Amino acid sequence: MYIVTNRQIDESERGLKIFGTVPSSKGPNELRLVKVTRSGNSYRTELIDDKLSEDDVKKINSDLDLALDPKQDWYASLSVAAETLSQAEREKKHVLFYAHGYNNDLNDIVDTAQDLEQSYNVIVVVFSWPSNGGGAVSGTLSYLSDKADARASATAFSRFADKVRGYHELISRSREELWFEKAKAKHPSNPQKAQELFTELANKDCKVTLNLLCHSMGNYLLKHALVPSSSAFRQMIFDNVCLVAADANNENHADWVDAMDFRTRLYIVINEGDFALAWSRRKPGEAQKVRLGHSLDVLNARNAKYINVTGADWVENKHTYFTGEAVQKNRQLHTVFTDLFEGNVAENNPQAALKYRVDLNAYEL
Repeated sequence: MYIVTNRQIDESERGLKIFGTVPSSKGPNELRLVKVTRSGNSYRTELIDDKLSEDDVKKINSDLDLALDPKQDWYASLSVAAETLSQAEREKKHVLFYAHGYNNDLNDIVDTAQDLEQSYNVIVVVFSWPSNGGGAVSGTLSYLSDKADARASATAFSRFADKVRGYHELISRSREELWFEKAKAKHPSNPQKAQELFTELANKDCKVTLNLLCHSMGNYLLKHALVPSSSAFRQMIFDNVCLVAADANNENHADWVDAMDFRTRLYIVINEGDFALAWSRRKPGEAQKVRLGHSLDVLNARNAKYINVTGADWVENKHTYFTGEAVQKNRQLHTVFTDLFEGNVAENNPQAALKYRVDLNAYEL
């Protein structure tokens, strides 16, 4: 899998130890791309920095039916985007971008990403920011330190989203140009038939969805990434946006949630029994306020669909209930998250069997 990060990278280390617990020494907006591969009980890591050769670009053109100019300067991040999309198309999967929460070390993050890939029909790309995983401080100090790092990482997160947007648009536009030329070549004297064939080719190709999962304090990160009016998250990049167990204030959440754009749905998933959000609510200052992922009060974002999983079988007081026991033993819950993470509309799926409660403005299992 691939991890995009603004953490400090220690190239003298190996495996997951290369990831630091503080932002990059070049500034918190610096992004690095790392390939992570399981090797027995440990992981191998490879920094992806190289400029692409002309042969590399030609291979991307061949693999994805593109028309990129091999003479231009292209970088390895394009190759990763092309590889991920090509794999998703070949394996008939979707791409899930995952922003983790507070107090996560890299082993936790990679384990969760692998659980997501095993539980759903997705390829996971991780955005990892410097949550310290315990670090030199603990409890309240650790929590507040991670909140500060999340705020400092907001621009890097927006840059990450802009990279996703840019490469997806580049690949899509290049393909559309080829399809249009094919359609014109087949129907040179009939523009209507050429347009119909172009539309048919485009519809056949658009099977892979891009979806975003923000978990826990990853939602606080998203909230701050949305502050600038130029934020990439205000553009239509993702099919579904999934805000799960959000460790951000419920109060005035509509102000930033409604700033997001998306193709299909924005879901906010709530568990009032969530022990971690109950704990974070006891922290000082802003964190004392009711957490978005922990409360059914004032669910008023115009562009969001709320899903209440409180009391659902096997959810209990869990903070992470989209992998593990909860979705293994509660098939309805698994169906709901399958729709969320694979770009579908959960409330329209009879197997998800969600029921809408007007008094809450939320769906329930």
